[in-house]
Amino acid sequence: MSLLQKDIQNIWHPFTQTYGSEAPVAIVKGEGLYLIDEEGNRIVDAVSSWWTSIHGHCHPYIAQKIAEQASTLDHVIFAGFTHPKAVDLSQHLLRLLPANFSKIFFSDDGSTAVEVAIKMAVQYWHNQGQTKNRIIAFKEAYHGDTFGAMAIGERGAFTKAFESLFFEVDFIDAPLPGSEDRCLQQLQAAMRPDTAAFIFEPLLLGTAGMQMYSAEVLQKMVDLCKASGVLTIADEVLTGFYRTGKCFATNNLKSGSDIICLSKGITGGTMALGVTACAQHIYDAFVSEDKFKTFFHGHSYTGNPIACAAACANLELLATAESLQKISELCRLQAQWAHHFAAHPALHIARNLGTITALEIKTGDNTSYFNTLRDTIYQHFMRKNILLRPLGNIIYVLPPYCITADELKHIYSEIELFLNQLHTKA
Repeated sequence: MSLLQKDIQNIWHPFTQTYGSEAPVAIVKGEGLYLIDEEGNRIVDAVSSWWTSIHGHCHPYIAQKIAEQASTLDHVIFAGFTHPKAVDLSQHLLRLLPANFSKIFFSDDGSTAVEVAIKMAVQYWHNQGQTKNRIIAFKEAYHGDTFGAMAIGERGAFTKAFESLFFEVDFIDAPLPGSEDRCLQQLQAAMRPDTAAFIFEPLLLGTAGMQMYSAEVLQKMVDLCKASGVLTIADEVLTGFYRTGKCFATNNLKSGSDIICLSKGITGGTMALGVTACAQHIYDAFVSEDKFKTFFHGHSYTGNPIACAAACANLELLATAESLQKISELCRLQAQWAHHFAAHPALHIARNLGTITALEIKTGDNTSYFNTLRDTIYQHFMRKNILLRPLGNIIYVLPPYCITADELKHIYSEIELFLNQLHTKA
């Protein structure tokens, strides 16, 4: 029985309707920008494997540090114990994060990092004898697939089966260009005496189609929350670790959030790890002689030493002049390519933020994750050995920082050929 036959027999893949789907691609090796299948085809990973692989696959330095840690300490319960790599990672992160952050809570992935943030925010008020349990969030947001994360995200096809189980959320429009004033008014109106927190994807709504908005309006929203005593939670699972050009998207703000959620690029795409960092005043609300004020949350693999070692190695790489230069160059090239495509007749708009460029294709249907053009785009580029995972009719390019100018040009040259063909047929 072949590898694919065994897969089809045994495995249920994420975000995949098995009926009518093509068989998964069997990948046996990763090498920098490339994924290599069992037939030896080198596939360009233009989306960093769900936005995680920031240095490219199988970076030798991260692999070395994982191997060293695996032979030293594989795991230890993190309740009542600690270990060197968790301490090292906390120090690394707190040096990078805005100065108001002081404590690091470890979990498993982006969705659980968000769950931790929601629970922190609600219990923060509970521990002070205040009932504040409503959350404000953006429409079209995506924060993960666990229940709390789903509840504060876009209500639609992904969540319809579970909506009767969600807690109430006050949704407002994201402040996309042209709608800033309306969104500020909506935020002001949504804040109530029982509002605990406002959660947002800073500057970029990823799954909503790589929609982008300004730091200026986000600062105004954060300021409104601070003035009203509402906590702010920045979901930087996608935007963290230089995806928007700066280490964190909230580095663009003069005053940032009370809580921040991190994952994806934190280990360079090698290990599962989530982090929720908070300001000192959040932590202080849980320190008490009253044991019922304890933060009762944890995971079996919280603070796993191997994952922490991978994250430390990743952050060491990010701090090098070579990596920072690569990131700066990728930002410059991505902006150039967005400008190049800005007037293409097949496109509604080309957007760019830092290392991310998104191209929204004109279609007879509305822009949507379920736009029928999605499968056509995906299959076309897979035949070209380029992995693009479009969000409906939106092609985005979000590559690892190791990509060269020529490799990026190859991706965009193929995209341009596709768009030209699409426009000719229209």
